[in-house]
Amino acid sequence: MGVMVPCQKILDTAREENADIIGLSGLITPSLEEMANVAREMQRQGFTMPLLIGGATTSRTHTAVKIAPGYTSGPTVWVPDASRSVTVCSNLLAEDEVARRNYLDELRADYDKVRQQHAGKKGPELIPLAEARANAFKTDWKSSVPSAPAFVGVKQLKNYDLAEIAAHIDWAPFFQTWDLAGSYPKILDDAVVGSEARKVLADAKEMLKKIVDGRWLQANGVFAIYPANSVGDDIVLYANEKRESPLMTWHGLRQQNKKPTGNPNLCLSDFIAPRDSGVKDYVGAFAVTAGLGVDKRVKAYGEKHDDYNAIMLKALADRMAEAFAELLHKRVRRELWGYAKDEALSNEEMIAEKYRGIRPAPGYPACPDHTEKDALFGLLSAPGVGIELTDSFAMVPASSVSGFYLAHTQAQYFAVGKIDRDQVEDYARRKGMSVVEAERWLAPNLGYEPT
Repeated sequence: MGVMVPCQKILDTAREENADIIGLSGLITPSLEEMANVAREMQRQGFTMPLLIGGATTSRTHTAVKIAPGYTSGPTVWVPDASRSVTVCSNLLAEDEVARRNYLDELRADYDKVRQQHAGKKGPELIPLAEARANAFKTDWKSSVPSAPAFVGVKQLKNYDLAEIAAHIDWAPFFQTWDLAGSYPKILDDAVVGSEARKVLADAKEMLKKIVDGRWLQANGVFAIYPANSVGDDIVLYANEKRESPLMTWHGLRQQNKKPTGNPNLCLSDFIAPRDSGVKDYVGAFAVTAGLGVDKRVKAYGEKHDDYNAIMLKALADRMAEAFAELLHKRVRRELWGYAKDEALSNEEMIAEKYRGIRPAPGYPACPDHTEKDALFGLLSAPGVGIELTDSFAMVPASSVSGFYLAHTQAQYFAVGKIDRDQVEDYARRKGMSVVEAERWLAPNLGYEPT
């Protein structure tokens, strides 16, 4: 039915079409909470048909613990990937009543076991938010002066050279699309999957040449660099060097698990000079896409029943979007911001993140709240380059990447992990939203059961 379809539309369509099964796919973490909501609504509205759960953000444990208990009038099944769905559906709809019942009994027993194991797990020890803040990462800002950028403001990049983008592709994740396990390039010589890996890579490079030569896709981007300072756990971006007019506030979350002595409780704001330090710091932001035009060509392949090339094209569009993000970040470091003008890294070294700084994105473990994309897209006027947000903050086209640039020499990626109620309440206050709404968007990070 498409991306982020409202719950009631799914249920109404299932009734109208007399569907045998409802399947839900989750691509970003907010989908997880919405799947649980759909399950509860199916229970409330008297559905009995099977509910299939799948997608990149889903798991057997989450399905068993968070989704299945809300829908007891029918079976809920997690499917690891699309290739397994045929077998699962066949078992769920088997005419042999005994075989079907045995399958459901085994499924129920398995999920009961998963729930018991989950209940027996002891979560991380959480400390009060004030204590976590006192253990923040510290920088001597008197001796660590941020680099001033070459310009301040927003710039658009339209119809970017596809050949230049293609030269920055990271091929490692590509093989996951085809369920081929192994690290690149070693996978090409793997005794089990090497032959298939070489085949799909050859096909991919052949199509990539067509994409570049025929300009099958359009790549657009937008980036910005602005004065910025941290205010507590938040990062405030300002319109100019006077730092009097905030353009946006990037709300941060801090690790709240108890750390061994000497290990800080990190928040991304730790890598930006505090407002009261008087130090002039900066933050970059970006959004890029290589997915403009992909839907039309994927549809054309679909009309020919050519699923292989349809999947291949979508996979390559995803790789191109990630490559565009990598390329733009390189240009930002070396020229557009210029804090690493002498950088001379190979593509492999860039993929391995050997460069200075990081580019975290809303939805990343270090900033898991997808709602931060709203302010980010407003700052960038991202729709102006063809990138939109759905109501659940998924990007359209899907082959898009967005995020921020931090230049601190010690900036690092990390996982916020589980957080306690005191931080959720504080975060909700800073964001101007209710605690219930904050709990919804931060559901995977909650270290407690919401009331």
